[in-house]
Amino acid sequence: MASEAAATGSTNTGILGWIERSGNKLPDPVFLFFWLIGILIVISVIASLAGWAVQHPTELTEAGEPVVIAATSLLAAENIQRLWVDMPTTFTHFHPLGYVLVVMLGAGVAERAGLFGTAMRAGVRNAPTALLTPIVVLVGMLGNLAADAAYVVLIPLAGIIFHAAGRHPIAGIAASFAGVSGGFSANLLPGQLDALLFGITEASVETVFGDWTANIAGNWYFIAAMTFVFLPVIWFVTDRMIEPRLGKWNAEAAGNAMAEEQGDRPLTDGERMGLRWAGLAVLFVIGLWLLFTFGPGTPLIDEEATPEARLTPFYRSLVAGFFLLFLLAGWAYGKAAGVINDHRDLVKMMAGAMEDLAYYLVLAFAAAHFVAMFAWSNLGLVLAVNGADFLSSSGLPAWALLAAIILVSGLLNLFVGSASAKWALLAPVLVPMLMLLGISPEMATAAYRVGDSATNIITPLMVYFPLILIFCQRWQKDFGLGSLAATMLPYSIGLMLVGLALTIGWVALDLPLGPGASVFQEIPGTVNPVAPAAAQ
Repeated sequence: MASEAAATGSTNTGILGWIERSGNKLPDPVFLFFWLIGILIVISVIASLAGWAVQHPTELTEAGEPVVIAATSLLAAENIQRLWVDMPTTFTHFHPLGYVLVVMLGAGVAERAGLFGTAMRAGVRNAPTALLTPIVVLVGMLGNLAADAAYVVLIPLAGIIFHAAGRHPIAGIAASFAGVSGGFSANLLPGQLDALLFGITEASVETVFGDWTANIAGNWYFIAAMTFVFLPVIWFVTDRMIEPRLGKWNAEAAGNAMAEEQGDRPLTDGERMGLRWAGLAVLFVIGLWLLFTFGPGTPLIDEEATPEARLTPFYRSLVAGFFLLFLLAGWAYGKAAGVINDHRDLVKMMAGAMEDLAYYLVLAFAAAHFVAMFAWSNLGLVLAVNGADFLSSSGLPAWALLAAIILVSGLLNLFVGSASAKWALLAPVLVPMLMLLGISPEMATAAYRVGDSATNIITPLMVYFPLILIFCQRWQKDFGLGSLAATMLPYSIGLMLVGLALTIGWVALDLPLGPGASVFQEIPGTVNPVAPAAAQ
């Protein structure tokens, strides 16, 4: 499928052709990190020889003087020793790794048992015609919890449902693609992506400021708001722009065989029973966490901590909470639907989820060493302090800085498709720098997510872009790469504009981003950068 899509777009010209050609020249994200490690080594040597240094914004000597942190060469004996001796620790202590592995153990069961796919089919099959578009879009955004299942189940199914309703099937594919991928970060609940991104955020904070615990619900309110502002935009673009542009669908162009091929069938009694049991399992886990939080002994509340820190155990338990929720819901569904017969099937599904993460483990190995070596070189602190001082003197308000991050993230997304790979590149500098300007790590993460989502649907380098093209070509054989990009471009522009407006409004009103997470924070110390020796 990918080769056919590539062939379709090989003669494409203009900006889309340039983006595709330029992006194809980039190495795989794994090797991209290795190349960046090589560049980082060279920069660290130059910075060390030039004497780049800053005063640490929070640490003081015993005499009360600011601690001076100098850039360190990664070719210094101590750093070479760290690289080879601590390699297993560097990899296994990479924060996103543990978060993702734990959540995916449960989500893998729910996906393989068929819970995610059945829930999405149930959500859109009997949708009222007048509300067909918003229901497809909403299910697509909520389907992000299902990761890959949303792409391979919902998007082709949306085309079938639109066709059955007498509407253009490609409009259905476009609307669901915009919901699943353009609304990639929008959701009513935190999920796998939150665990992944906040793990990287946590590692980035710790490279400069030491221990900091990520709260994977730190963007909960923000991503819920994204859901409600993105939905009407995608609805409007689909019904008022894309479907009129596509023209009236010729119902004779595709027969019922298309629907049968892509699995448009009523839910079985077992699947309906499975959904009911899965819902009860979800309610059980929610009730269990409420009991742990408010019940006898309040194990998820630290009664002796300050008011701001009392819920820290609750936030840190959410990774385990989502693991248990997905695991029990998937098990309950599979048992009722006849997919899971005994505990051995459950273990096989969990093992299969780990197999799917094989590429991510390789990527995490490279990213972990890039982040660790960035910290060893002290370049993160040097760049963050000097960057914060420059931005502070520029007088730019917080909303302008965050808007710039959104635009840069959206542009970078055209060339590097992986959300985690981009954030691992940007976060080590952006997060500490914004903290030194009083902007919280949660707000930095939220701004990145807006930019990353908006341009997912227009880059041929997005891993599912060729697959979506094939889905469209099943209905219209001459539908090419440029056709798909042109169809999705209005969605991308609309999502970027409302995402910018949402972020600016959120900052202006200083609204909470999630439980215990705010836009601004106390600046961690006084910023007094020391000019590089080469400039003195």
